[in-house]
Amino acid sequence: MKRLLPLLVLLVALLLTACPSPSTEESATSREESTQTEQQSGAESSSEVKVIRLGAAVSETGKYAREGKDTRQGYETWRKWVNEEYGGIKVGNERYKVEIIYYDDEGDPDTAARLVEKLITEDKVDFLLGPYSSSLTKSTSAIAEKYNKIMIEGNGASESLFERGFKNLFAVLTPAGNYTQSGLKLLADQGAKTMVLAYEDTAFPTSVAEGAQRWAQEYGIEVLAVETYPKDVADVSGIMSKFKDLNPDIFVGGGHFNDALLFVRSAKEINFTPKAMLITVGPSNPEFVAEVGADAEYILGPTQWERTMSWKGPWFGTAEEYAQRYEKLWGEPPTYQAAESTATALALHVAIENAGSLETDAVRQALLDLDIMTFYGPINFDETGKNIAKPMGTIQIQDGKIVVVAPEEAAVAEIRYPMPPWNER
Repeated sequence: MKRLLPLLVLLVALLLTACPSPSTEESATSREESTQTEQQSGAESSSEVKVIRLGAAVSETGKYAREGKDTRQGYETWRKWVNEEYGGIKVGNERYKVEIIYYDDEGDPDTAARLVEKLITEDKVDFLLGPYSSSLTKSTSAIAEKYNKIMIEGNGASESLFERGFKNLFAVLTPAGNYTQSGLKLLADQGAKTMVLAYEDTAFPTSVAEGAQRWAQEYGIEVLAVETYPKDVADVSGIMSKFKDLNPDIFVGGGHFNDALLFVRSAKEINFTPKAMLITVGPSNPEFVAEVGADAEYILGPTQWERTMSWKGPWFGTAEEYAQRYEKLWGEPPTYQAAESTATALALHVAIENAGSLETDAVRQALLDLDIMTFYGPINFDETGKNIAKPMGTIQIQDGKIVVVAPEEAAVAEIRYPMPPWNER
């Protein structure tokens, strides 16, 4: 036993050294859990995404469904780019992803207004993107003004929108009164002396018509007759028959896509062949050629934008580069309605970054101060919210293609004038 005692003492000492006390073990576990918690918290913090929420009532059904599709695809082209390539909108030292909430306004002004109010009061959007058409922009912008929300748009061109003293409505497109300017000047230079005019009795076509009469007077073109027709008209043959008897050099049609189809089909049916037909909205859309085929030849149309134009900016590059991007996304070429919708969202984006804030007053001032060049053209708003920097173009359908014929600095082809009779094409 005397010999074993030292060995027992040594064994007990070794056991005590190998086993930590309960307090030490608990402390080690606590530190490990704390480290894991801090790591998880840091991961959550770094993965937290700040979001700017935009809202848009856009026609998916109804009279403007075709143009509404272009508008939405234009917005989505920007949203995908800003989130996936640009890295989000920079506000101060932070980056924000963009979410856009859409509702179908069905082409109805009252429905559009109700949906915009829902976007503001229920969805709590930060800013609004406009619908297609001046009539829908009129009703929705009134709601935006009521709630002091900025609405920026690219598809409501009527000057009357900007005569109400609103401080929150901004539009990147050329105003409707200038739609026919470059086309009528070009036709006057070709020797055209007389004109007839038909337009839908709603806000945008009325502004187009008022502008057309103003430019006709300036360029020495006599207006022989003016006719109006109601929204959603299904037959314009009576109007076209009256115009045929007057034998004008120019027919001007102010309406939307479906109206353009009616004008051309009716003119052919009664063999009304003016020397030129200048029609808003339809001819600049590639679907117009697809709808009427060879009858689209020689038809002229105003355009806000075409891929052949020389505009270039630091965000989407050239007009052609934007067009290629759009085609890759959607499998079809962009209409000018699509391009101006992308430019609409881009202008808001740049203003937010320049303001370094999401506050309405700061972003509004940044929009008023904006003076940029983009793939869509120059953007510079006046105090009423109109873009006063961008000229309007004119296209003609030539050999099934949409080509720019005016103004001279943007033209890629010479106008074909006069238009031959329908049976000689």
